[in-house]
Amino acid sequence: MAEILLAAASALWLGILTSISPCPLATNIAAISYIGRDVGKARRVFFSGFLYAAGRTLTYLVLGILLVASLLSMHEASYVLQKYMNKVMGPLLILVGMFLLELISIDFGGSGFGARFQEKAKSWGVWGALPIGVIFALSFCPVSAALFFGSLIPLALKNSSCVLLPGLYGVGTAVPVIVFAVLLAFGAQWVGKAFKKLTQIEKWARWITGIIFLGVGVYFCFIYIFLA
Repeated sequence: MAEILLAAASALWLGILTSISPCPLATNIAAISYIGRDVGKARRVFFSGFLYAAGRTLTYLVLGILLVASLLSMHEASYVLQKYMNKVMGPLLILVGMFLLELISIDFGGSGFGARFQEKAKSWGVWGALPIGVIFALSFCPVSAALFFGSLIPLALKNSSCVLLPGLYGVGTAVPVIVFAVLLAFGAQWVGKAFKKLTQIEKWARWITGIIFLGVGVYFCFIYIFLA
């Protein structure tokens, strides 16, 4: 029980860390601007924020189910994962930690599709927040891809969880928009202050998590590879 609770907390934290990393944070800011156009209409702001969060959560949930369930359903793959997962986790955690600490980086570039889609979604009213959440969730950048494919999916495989952990990760990625939707509903003047605090927290959270990932990755390599 304690193990799954720890995994659930880790999945939620990975989602939150993803949401405040520079690239995903930019998409969340864009989403906040979309939701904020109805500032002064608390119900519309709340509903838009909920739909955006639902879009992101459902996207990661579907991806998690497709990836985790399909791998676990194959007998050979399931056997290999059970036998080698701990050995693979070490190098993966080290790699993700290096991404978080900016020791390595990859430039994926950008097509601007998300921004163009957001403009189109404005004509859909409140309901446009749902597909925006889906599109922005699929807009992976190096950090978000490393956290989702390199940390969340292996964690879900290790715990045979294709629903709970990807779902919690999705919720975590939408936390800033949910918070800002509440702030917008109660007073737009709080948004600037909250955003300034968030950008200050992001670097420390990312670096602390990166150091932990490196430490745990080295430990896993030492225990499951060198001493195996």
